[in-house]
Amino acid sequence: MRVIFAGTPEFARVALAKLHAAGHTISLVLTQPDRPAGRGMKLQASVVKQFALEHSLAVAQPRSLRLDGKYPEDAAVARQAIADAQADVMVVAAYGLILPQWVLDDMSGPGKWGCLNIHGSLLPRWRGAAPIHRAIEAGDHQTGITIMQMDAGLDTGNMLLVQSLPIGEQDTTAVLHDRLADMGGDMVVQALQLAATASLRPTPQSDAGVTYAHKLEKQEAAIDWQQDATALVRKVRAFNPFPVAFTALHGEIIKIWAANVQPGSSTAECGSILAVAPEGIAVAAMNSIVNITELQRAGSKRMSAADFVRGFPLQPGQVLA
Repeated sequence: MRVIFAGTPEFARVALAKLHAAGHTISLVLTQPDRPAGRGMKLQASVVKQFALEHSLAVAQPRSLRLDGKYPEDAAVARQAIADAQADVMVVAAYGLILPQWVLDDMSGPGKWGCLNIHGSLLPRWRGAAPIHRAIEAGDHQTGITIMQMDAGLDTGNMLLVQSLPIGEQDTTAVLHDRLADMGGDMVVQALQLAATASLRPTPQSDAGVTYAHKLEKQEAAIDWQQDATALVRKVRAFNPFPVAFTALHGEIIKIWAANVQPGSSTAECGSILAVAPEGIAVAAMNSIVNITELQRAGSKRMSAADFVRGFPLQPGQVLA
C-alpha cells in the first residue's frame, strides 16, 4: 500500500521501520517540528524524522493541522502534501497532534482505509495520552495494543485488531513501552495485509469500562509517603523513565528510579528512613515499607542504593518529604 505515516517518538519509529521493511511505500511522513534538546538546547529532529531522512522519505512538520487555528499556513501546506501523497491509508502512532476532521475526510473514500491508530492499551480502557503509564500506576495485570479506525472522538473509533500483553510485577514504563512498540509495529503490518484482502472486521468499542489516561504532569511524580507502599512502588515503575518519581531531604530533590515493597509494616512517621543497607533504603509509608534500590541526586547519575549512600550518607530517623 501507499502509506502516510504520522508519528514522533520511538514508539512510532519502530512502527515506521516495520512498515518500511514490509515493503509498503511510505509516500509521506508527518512528525512534530524539531525541538530544543540537550544541554546546548539545540534543535533536534524526532527519531521518526531521522529515520525518514535516512531512507529518503518525504517529511512534513506542521506546527498544527487546524485550518482555523494559530498556524493555518502550516495546515494548508500539510493538506496539499497529504493530497500529493496519494496514499491508501494513514497510520498514526503517538503523533502528538490531533487530527482534525478534514484529515479524516480527505483520507476516506473508495479504495482508502482512512486513518489507523496504534494505541498502547486494550480499548476502551485507557483512552488518551499516557496509557502505558496509567496502566502500571493503576496496578493493571495486562495491557496490549489496539489497532483502531480513527474517528472524531478521543480514541473512540472501531477496533480492527487487539492483542494483549501481561504486565509483570517489576515492569516499568520503559520496559513495557519497548514491548508494546514492537507489538504495535507487527500488528499494523498485519492490519494492512488484512486490509489488502478486505479481511479486516471493525468492532465497535464497548461503552463499559471506559477510562482515560490523562497526560502526565511533572508534579504528579512527587512521592506522597502517606500512601501505602504498593501504590508508591507502582508510581515509581510507572514514572520510569519520565517524569521519574522524586522525594526530598533537607530541600534537595532525590529521584527514585526503582523500589520494591518490603515485607512487614511500620507505624513510624510516613517518610521516615527506617534502615540503610546495601540492598536498599527502607522508608516508612502508610502502614507499610518501601525499599528504595536506585536513586539519583541532581547533577549526578542514577545509581544503586549502596553507591548512593557512599556519597550522600542517609541515617535512620531522617524524614523524606
